[in-house]
Amino acid sequence: MSWPVVKLHDICRPKQWKTIAASNLLESGYPVYGANGKIGFYSEFTHESPTLMITCRGATCGNVHISEPKSYINGNAMALDDIDSSAVDLKYLYYFFLKRGFDDVISGSAQPQITGQGLTKVEIPLPPLAEQKRIATILNKADAIRRKRQQAIQLADEFLRAVFLDMFGDPVTNPKGFPLGIIRDLVESANYGSSAKASEAGGDYPILRMGNITYEGAIDMTDLKYIDLTDKEKPKYLAVKGDLLFNRTNSKELVGKTAVYDRDDPVAIAGYLIRVRTNEKGNSHYISGYLNSAHGKATLQNMCKSIVGMANINAQEMQDIPVTIPPVSLQNRYRDIFVSTKEKLAAHQAALHANNELFNALSQKAFSGQLS
Repeated sequence: MSWPVVKLHDICRPKQWKTIAASNLLESGYPVYGANGKIGFYSEFTHESPTLMITCRGATCGNVHISEPKSYINGNAMALDDIDSSAVDLKYLYYFFLKRGFDDVISGSAQPQITGQGLTKVEIPLPPLAEQKRIATILNKADAIRRKRQQAIQLADEFLRAVFLDMFGDPVTNPKGFPLGIIRDLVESANYGSSAKASEAGGDYPILRMGNITYEGAIDMTDLKYIDLTDKEKPKYLAVKGDLLFNRTNSKELVGKTAVYDRDDPVAIAGYLIRVRTNEKGNSHYISGYLNSAHGKATLQNMCKSIVGMANINAQEMQDIPVTIPPVSLQNRYRDIFVSTKEKLAAHQAALHANNELFNALSQKAFSGQLS
């Protein structure tokens, strides 16, 4: 089936609005959208109606979101303003972009970005509005199924955060009276990853980059590259099960992402990551739980240094972060609960993978005119 193809700039006006500093965000008001969805609230809004936006800076460059009504869209996202609703369905456009991606539009290496000029090359197949709405409705139903799986996984993450608070207390007030210290007190070693160029073609080891650590604190083994390491390099650059991985350089919103490597096979780590190994006083799951807590993330946001759009927290600064020092037996008990919960989630993860494959197959048919 042949549909007219239109340029993105012919159906909307991409615009980056003024960025609100993190220090000016509020705890209530109109939602503010940044590079990775909602980041806070503000006293004003830029968009009265739901608006489609494309993340245009940082590691999540190319992600797409639809804002709530009366929202402020920050400069780290490109708002697609003035879409003609009589000719274009917003949800159709959203699902088309999810399938299309923006790899051919993203520029920059140290700081990935999408510009308005880059978006001029984006073309969109545009069937009649009724067909757009039909496609959007079908994809929306398939998307809802996989989102329910994602929500079940998120509930498990919330459970683990509650367990952390119950076992260790609020790190701000330290109600359990644990000794105070810094992360360094729990660390045996902290090493930067390799700056060598990785390859998609293959190599001895997969290499984890900043995109392979999720904001929620998990390891994502998709979109891997590979690298060869000499015997001399292996002790410096390989991560093994139980190692803590810390993302030292990223956009301001994402710097400091932290996860415990939980696979049996070793992997290499790239230069934007720090590999941390604990001493007899510490457990990597406890440090990860702290840095992924609300207080931990706020601490990371307040301490990072921004240079040309990228933020950085080096190994020494990370180790100087204040923490409580619970007994290692309690830290180990938290690790056991964490690992057991994640193992039980494996079935949900497998179902989510199947749901994603179904959604991708429907998308392929939908935008090639083969969806019956």
